Amino acid sequence: MTTIKSLILGSAAGLLAMSGAQAADLPVKAKAVEYVRICSLYGAGFYYIPGTDTCIKLSGYLRADATLNGAANYDGPNWAGGTAASQGTRARDELLTRSRFDFDVDTRTSTEYGVVRTYFDATFNWTGGGADGIASSDIGVYYAFVQFAGFTIGKAISQFDAPWTGYPGNQGSYLIGTADDVTGIDQFAYTAQFGGGVTATISFEDPSFYDQSQLINTGTMMVGAANQAAVIAGLPTSGSSGPFANGYGGVVMPDIIGAIRVDQAWGLFQLSGAFHDIHSEYYGATEITGHPDDAYGGAVQAALSIKNIPTGPGDTINMSGGYANGAARYIIGGVSGNGFGLFGGTNVAGAYQKVSWATNADGIFSPGTGISKTNTYGFQGAYTHNWDPHWATSIFGSWVAQRYGSTGGALYCAGMAAVIAGQGATYSCNPDFNLSQIGSYTSWTPVKNLTFSAEVMYSYIKQNMSGTAVMSPGGLTPTTTYAFGNQGTVSGLLRVQRVF
Repeated sequence: MTTIKSLILGSAAGLLAMSGAQAADLPVKAKAVEYVRICSLYGAGFYYIPGTDTCIKLSGYLRADATLNGAANYDGPNWAGGTAASQGTRARDELLTRSRFDFDVDTRTSTEYGVVRTYFDATFNWTGGGADGIASSDIGVYYAFVQFAGFTIGKAISQFDAPWTGYPGNQGSYLIGTADDVTGIDQFAYTAQFGGGVTATISFEDPSFYDQSQLINTGTMMVGAANQAAVIAGLPTSGSSGPFANGYGGVVMPDIIGAIRVDQAWGLFQLSGAFHDIHSEYYGATEITGHPDDAYGGAVQAALSIKNIPTGPGDTINMSGGYANGAARYIIGGVSGNGFGLFGGTNVAGAYQKVSWATNADGIFSPGTGISKTNTYGFQGAYTHNWDPHWATSIFGSWVAQRYGSTGGALYCAGMAAVIAGQGATYSCNPDFNLSQIGSYTSWTPVKNLTFSAEVMYSYIKQNMSGTAVMSPGGLTPTTTYAFGNQGTVSGLLRVQRVF
């Protein structure tokens, strides 16, 4: 009996052990795993944010540049200003370098009102050298906007600009000739879609940074040797622009932009217009000195792109031209400066050097007068040819002319007479000027999204000041006699860029 009892108990224990092991092997209900899914609604690179119906795309680029004879990194020529580093002396940096990381975040969600989109673009820069010869790092926000039901709200490229902004076929910044708000401008815009690639846009945009040139006030002179450096190119000295204080007051209304655009397989055409308020400060240092009434300016621009021309697959022609009255930034692009100047050698007897200058302004006024507006004309264009899938070359150029008119010119020259001493017998004052640029860009893309490129550009100032005068440019350049004349300069840019 004892033996039989032991066998029964042992068998029972074995069965219990087996049943326990099998129970442990049974599947247990686990938490759901959120897998990242491809979102094919908006093109390549989009994924659904786990647990939502929102799609997101992360992209950007890493870039390294070397600029030769530039005013700043991937800038135009080293226009002369009020520092020794910009006057062609041995103190200037003829080589400038920059490394940049650009990061973009694009989100989109389908709703019953259409797609809700947000877009953010930030840049992280390390710059070697500069106007003060000191390396620096900085963070910038190019774009930060929301799009919904046809509205664009936030910081984006101006609706006035051509789609290529200031880059019809170049890689360096500051190709003048038309509007260039490539780093974005605050706006509230609405775009209507009419089908067939036809759209119309109205936009209210903040002009305070990119779309105000300078408003010259001859009543607040920046007189003295320390500030004559600013005369050379209308560049800021002591917080002001040029030999006179910048007379712009605060922003009281946005610029109003309208644009009509046609996108087709052959290319695109765009016609843009802008309305600009010119709101001054006071004639003198305080409000009791009075002020001129507001003046109103504007600009128009036409842009044309022709794609796949017979010279080769992917070849393009981009061009744009415009006119501005009291709104010069819409022609001498928003990211450009207000002053352009060059120093060079001269054979004029008694003159130490030749100097060229051009002062960009929306208008000018003096105590007791109204605002006299400038007229500005401009054009830029480029032809790009693809030699094969890896090599491409472009030829680009631009032209600008600014005219102060008889009233504006007289006000400017009356003010200049108090700044420039020792005027020679042949001295003649006329602030009107022309600027022109021509260049070429070649790129090599050995593998997808990796590009090596080089660019060279010639810039030329045709100014209407003449004769000689004693000036104090400051820096390492002496106070002595200078001759006015036209001149040009060459700048270049080398770049490697990896897009992801």
